[in-house]
Amino acid sequence: MTPSTEPVPAPSHAQLLLLDKHQVDALLSPGDVQQAVREAFVLHSEREGRVFPVVREPLRTGGVFGIKSGDVQAQGLLGFKAAGFWPANRQRGGEPHQATILLIDPSTGRPLCVIDGNTVTTVRTGAAGGLGLQQLARPGSARLCLFGTGVQARIQLDFALRLIPSLNEVLYVSASGQRQADFEARFAARCSIAPATDRNAAVARSDIVITATPGGGALFDLDAVQPGTHLNCVGADTRGKRELPDGLLARARLVVDDRVQASQIGEMQWAPDTACVELGDLLSGKATFERDASDITVFDMTGLALQDLTVARLLHARAAETGTGTRIAWPW
Repeated sequence: MTPSTEPVPAPSHAQLLLLDKHQVDALLSPGDVQQAVREAFVLHSEREGRVFPVVREPLRTGGVFGIKSGDVQAQGLLGFKAAGFWPANRQRGGEPHQATILLIDPSTGRPLCVIDGNTVTTVRTGAAGGLGLQQLARPGSARLCLFGTGVQARIQLDFALRLIPSLNEVLYVSASGQRQADFEARFAARCSIAPATDRNAAVARSDIVITATPGGGALFDLDAVQPGTHLNCVGADTRGKRELPDGLLARARLVVDDRVQASQIGEMQWAPDTACVELGDLLSGKATFERDASDITVFDMTGLALQDLTVARLLHARAAETGTGTRIAWPW
């Protein structure tokens, strides 16, 4: 997408566009998000898109607050996402993950668009997971073990079923360890789905394992992971978080979204010297990946600012085309 050639409004006539949750939901489709996320990975690989150092800090309120930012100078794309995790929101009847995205005009520094980032974060992370599965999972993978039943677990499973047609059996592990009827109902028409009675046994019989939990500790034993398994790891996105057992990365072929970021806040923080490849390099053709049937592969997903920005740019353009959103005067 090339930078806009439209005249820039005079400072006194500048406007700020606001897109709320419902407007974002109406403007996004999974296929478009996947395309935007793929572009973000390729831009990162080709170093046309920059990812700035991540802020990710615990709060006294019990939440975790972070900022992910970056730009694509050739496209006039600049912005950030302020986001985090507030577990007490569940008691308030709200979503614990909260995110807000701000697009900025790089030529003036003025804000262009404020976007509710919750859906963006959910769907772009699901799309990234789907791309990881397409690149790394063993062909013909049929059985999947899913840790988590929350918003991110649901979107990860949705993209997995969407992009890996051979998947037909899902075992899941909920936070309570109990059956989640509502969760099962979402996917019952697309696969055989049931709770795992033994998490290690479920991992051992699965071709794909997806971990989408708050990252409080190892979810299964090292010996449960069999040759040929692929793992998408979503929950480790902060210092101190993990979902994988000690020693697994040493046995695996590791792919990350960003090498530095993963070594600081992802699963890779527990083994920072592990050799790895960035997913964007596989998508751009800079690197190749020949998968042996017995390889254990891991995609360590920490989330790129560029994913948020390419999806936000899509939303900004769609809102302009459709007249969606609230425009308020923002003179300077």
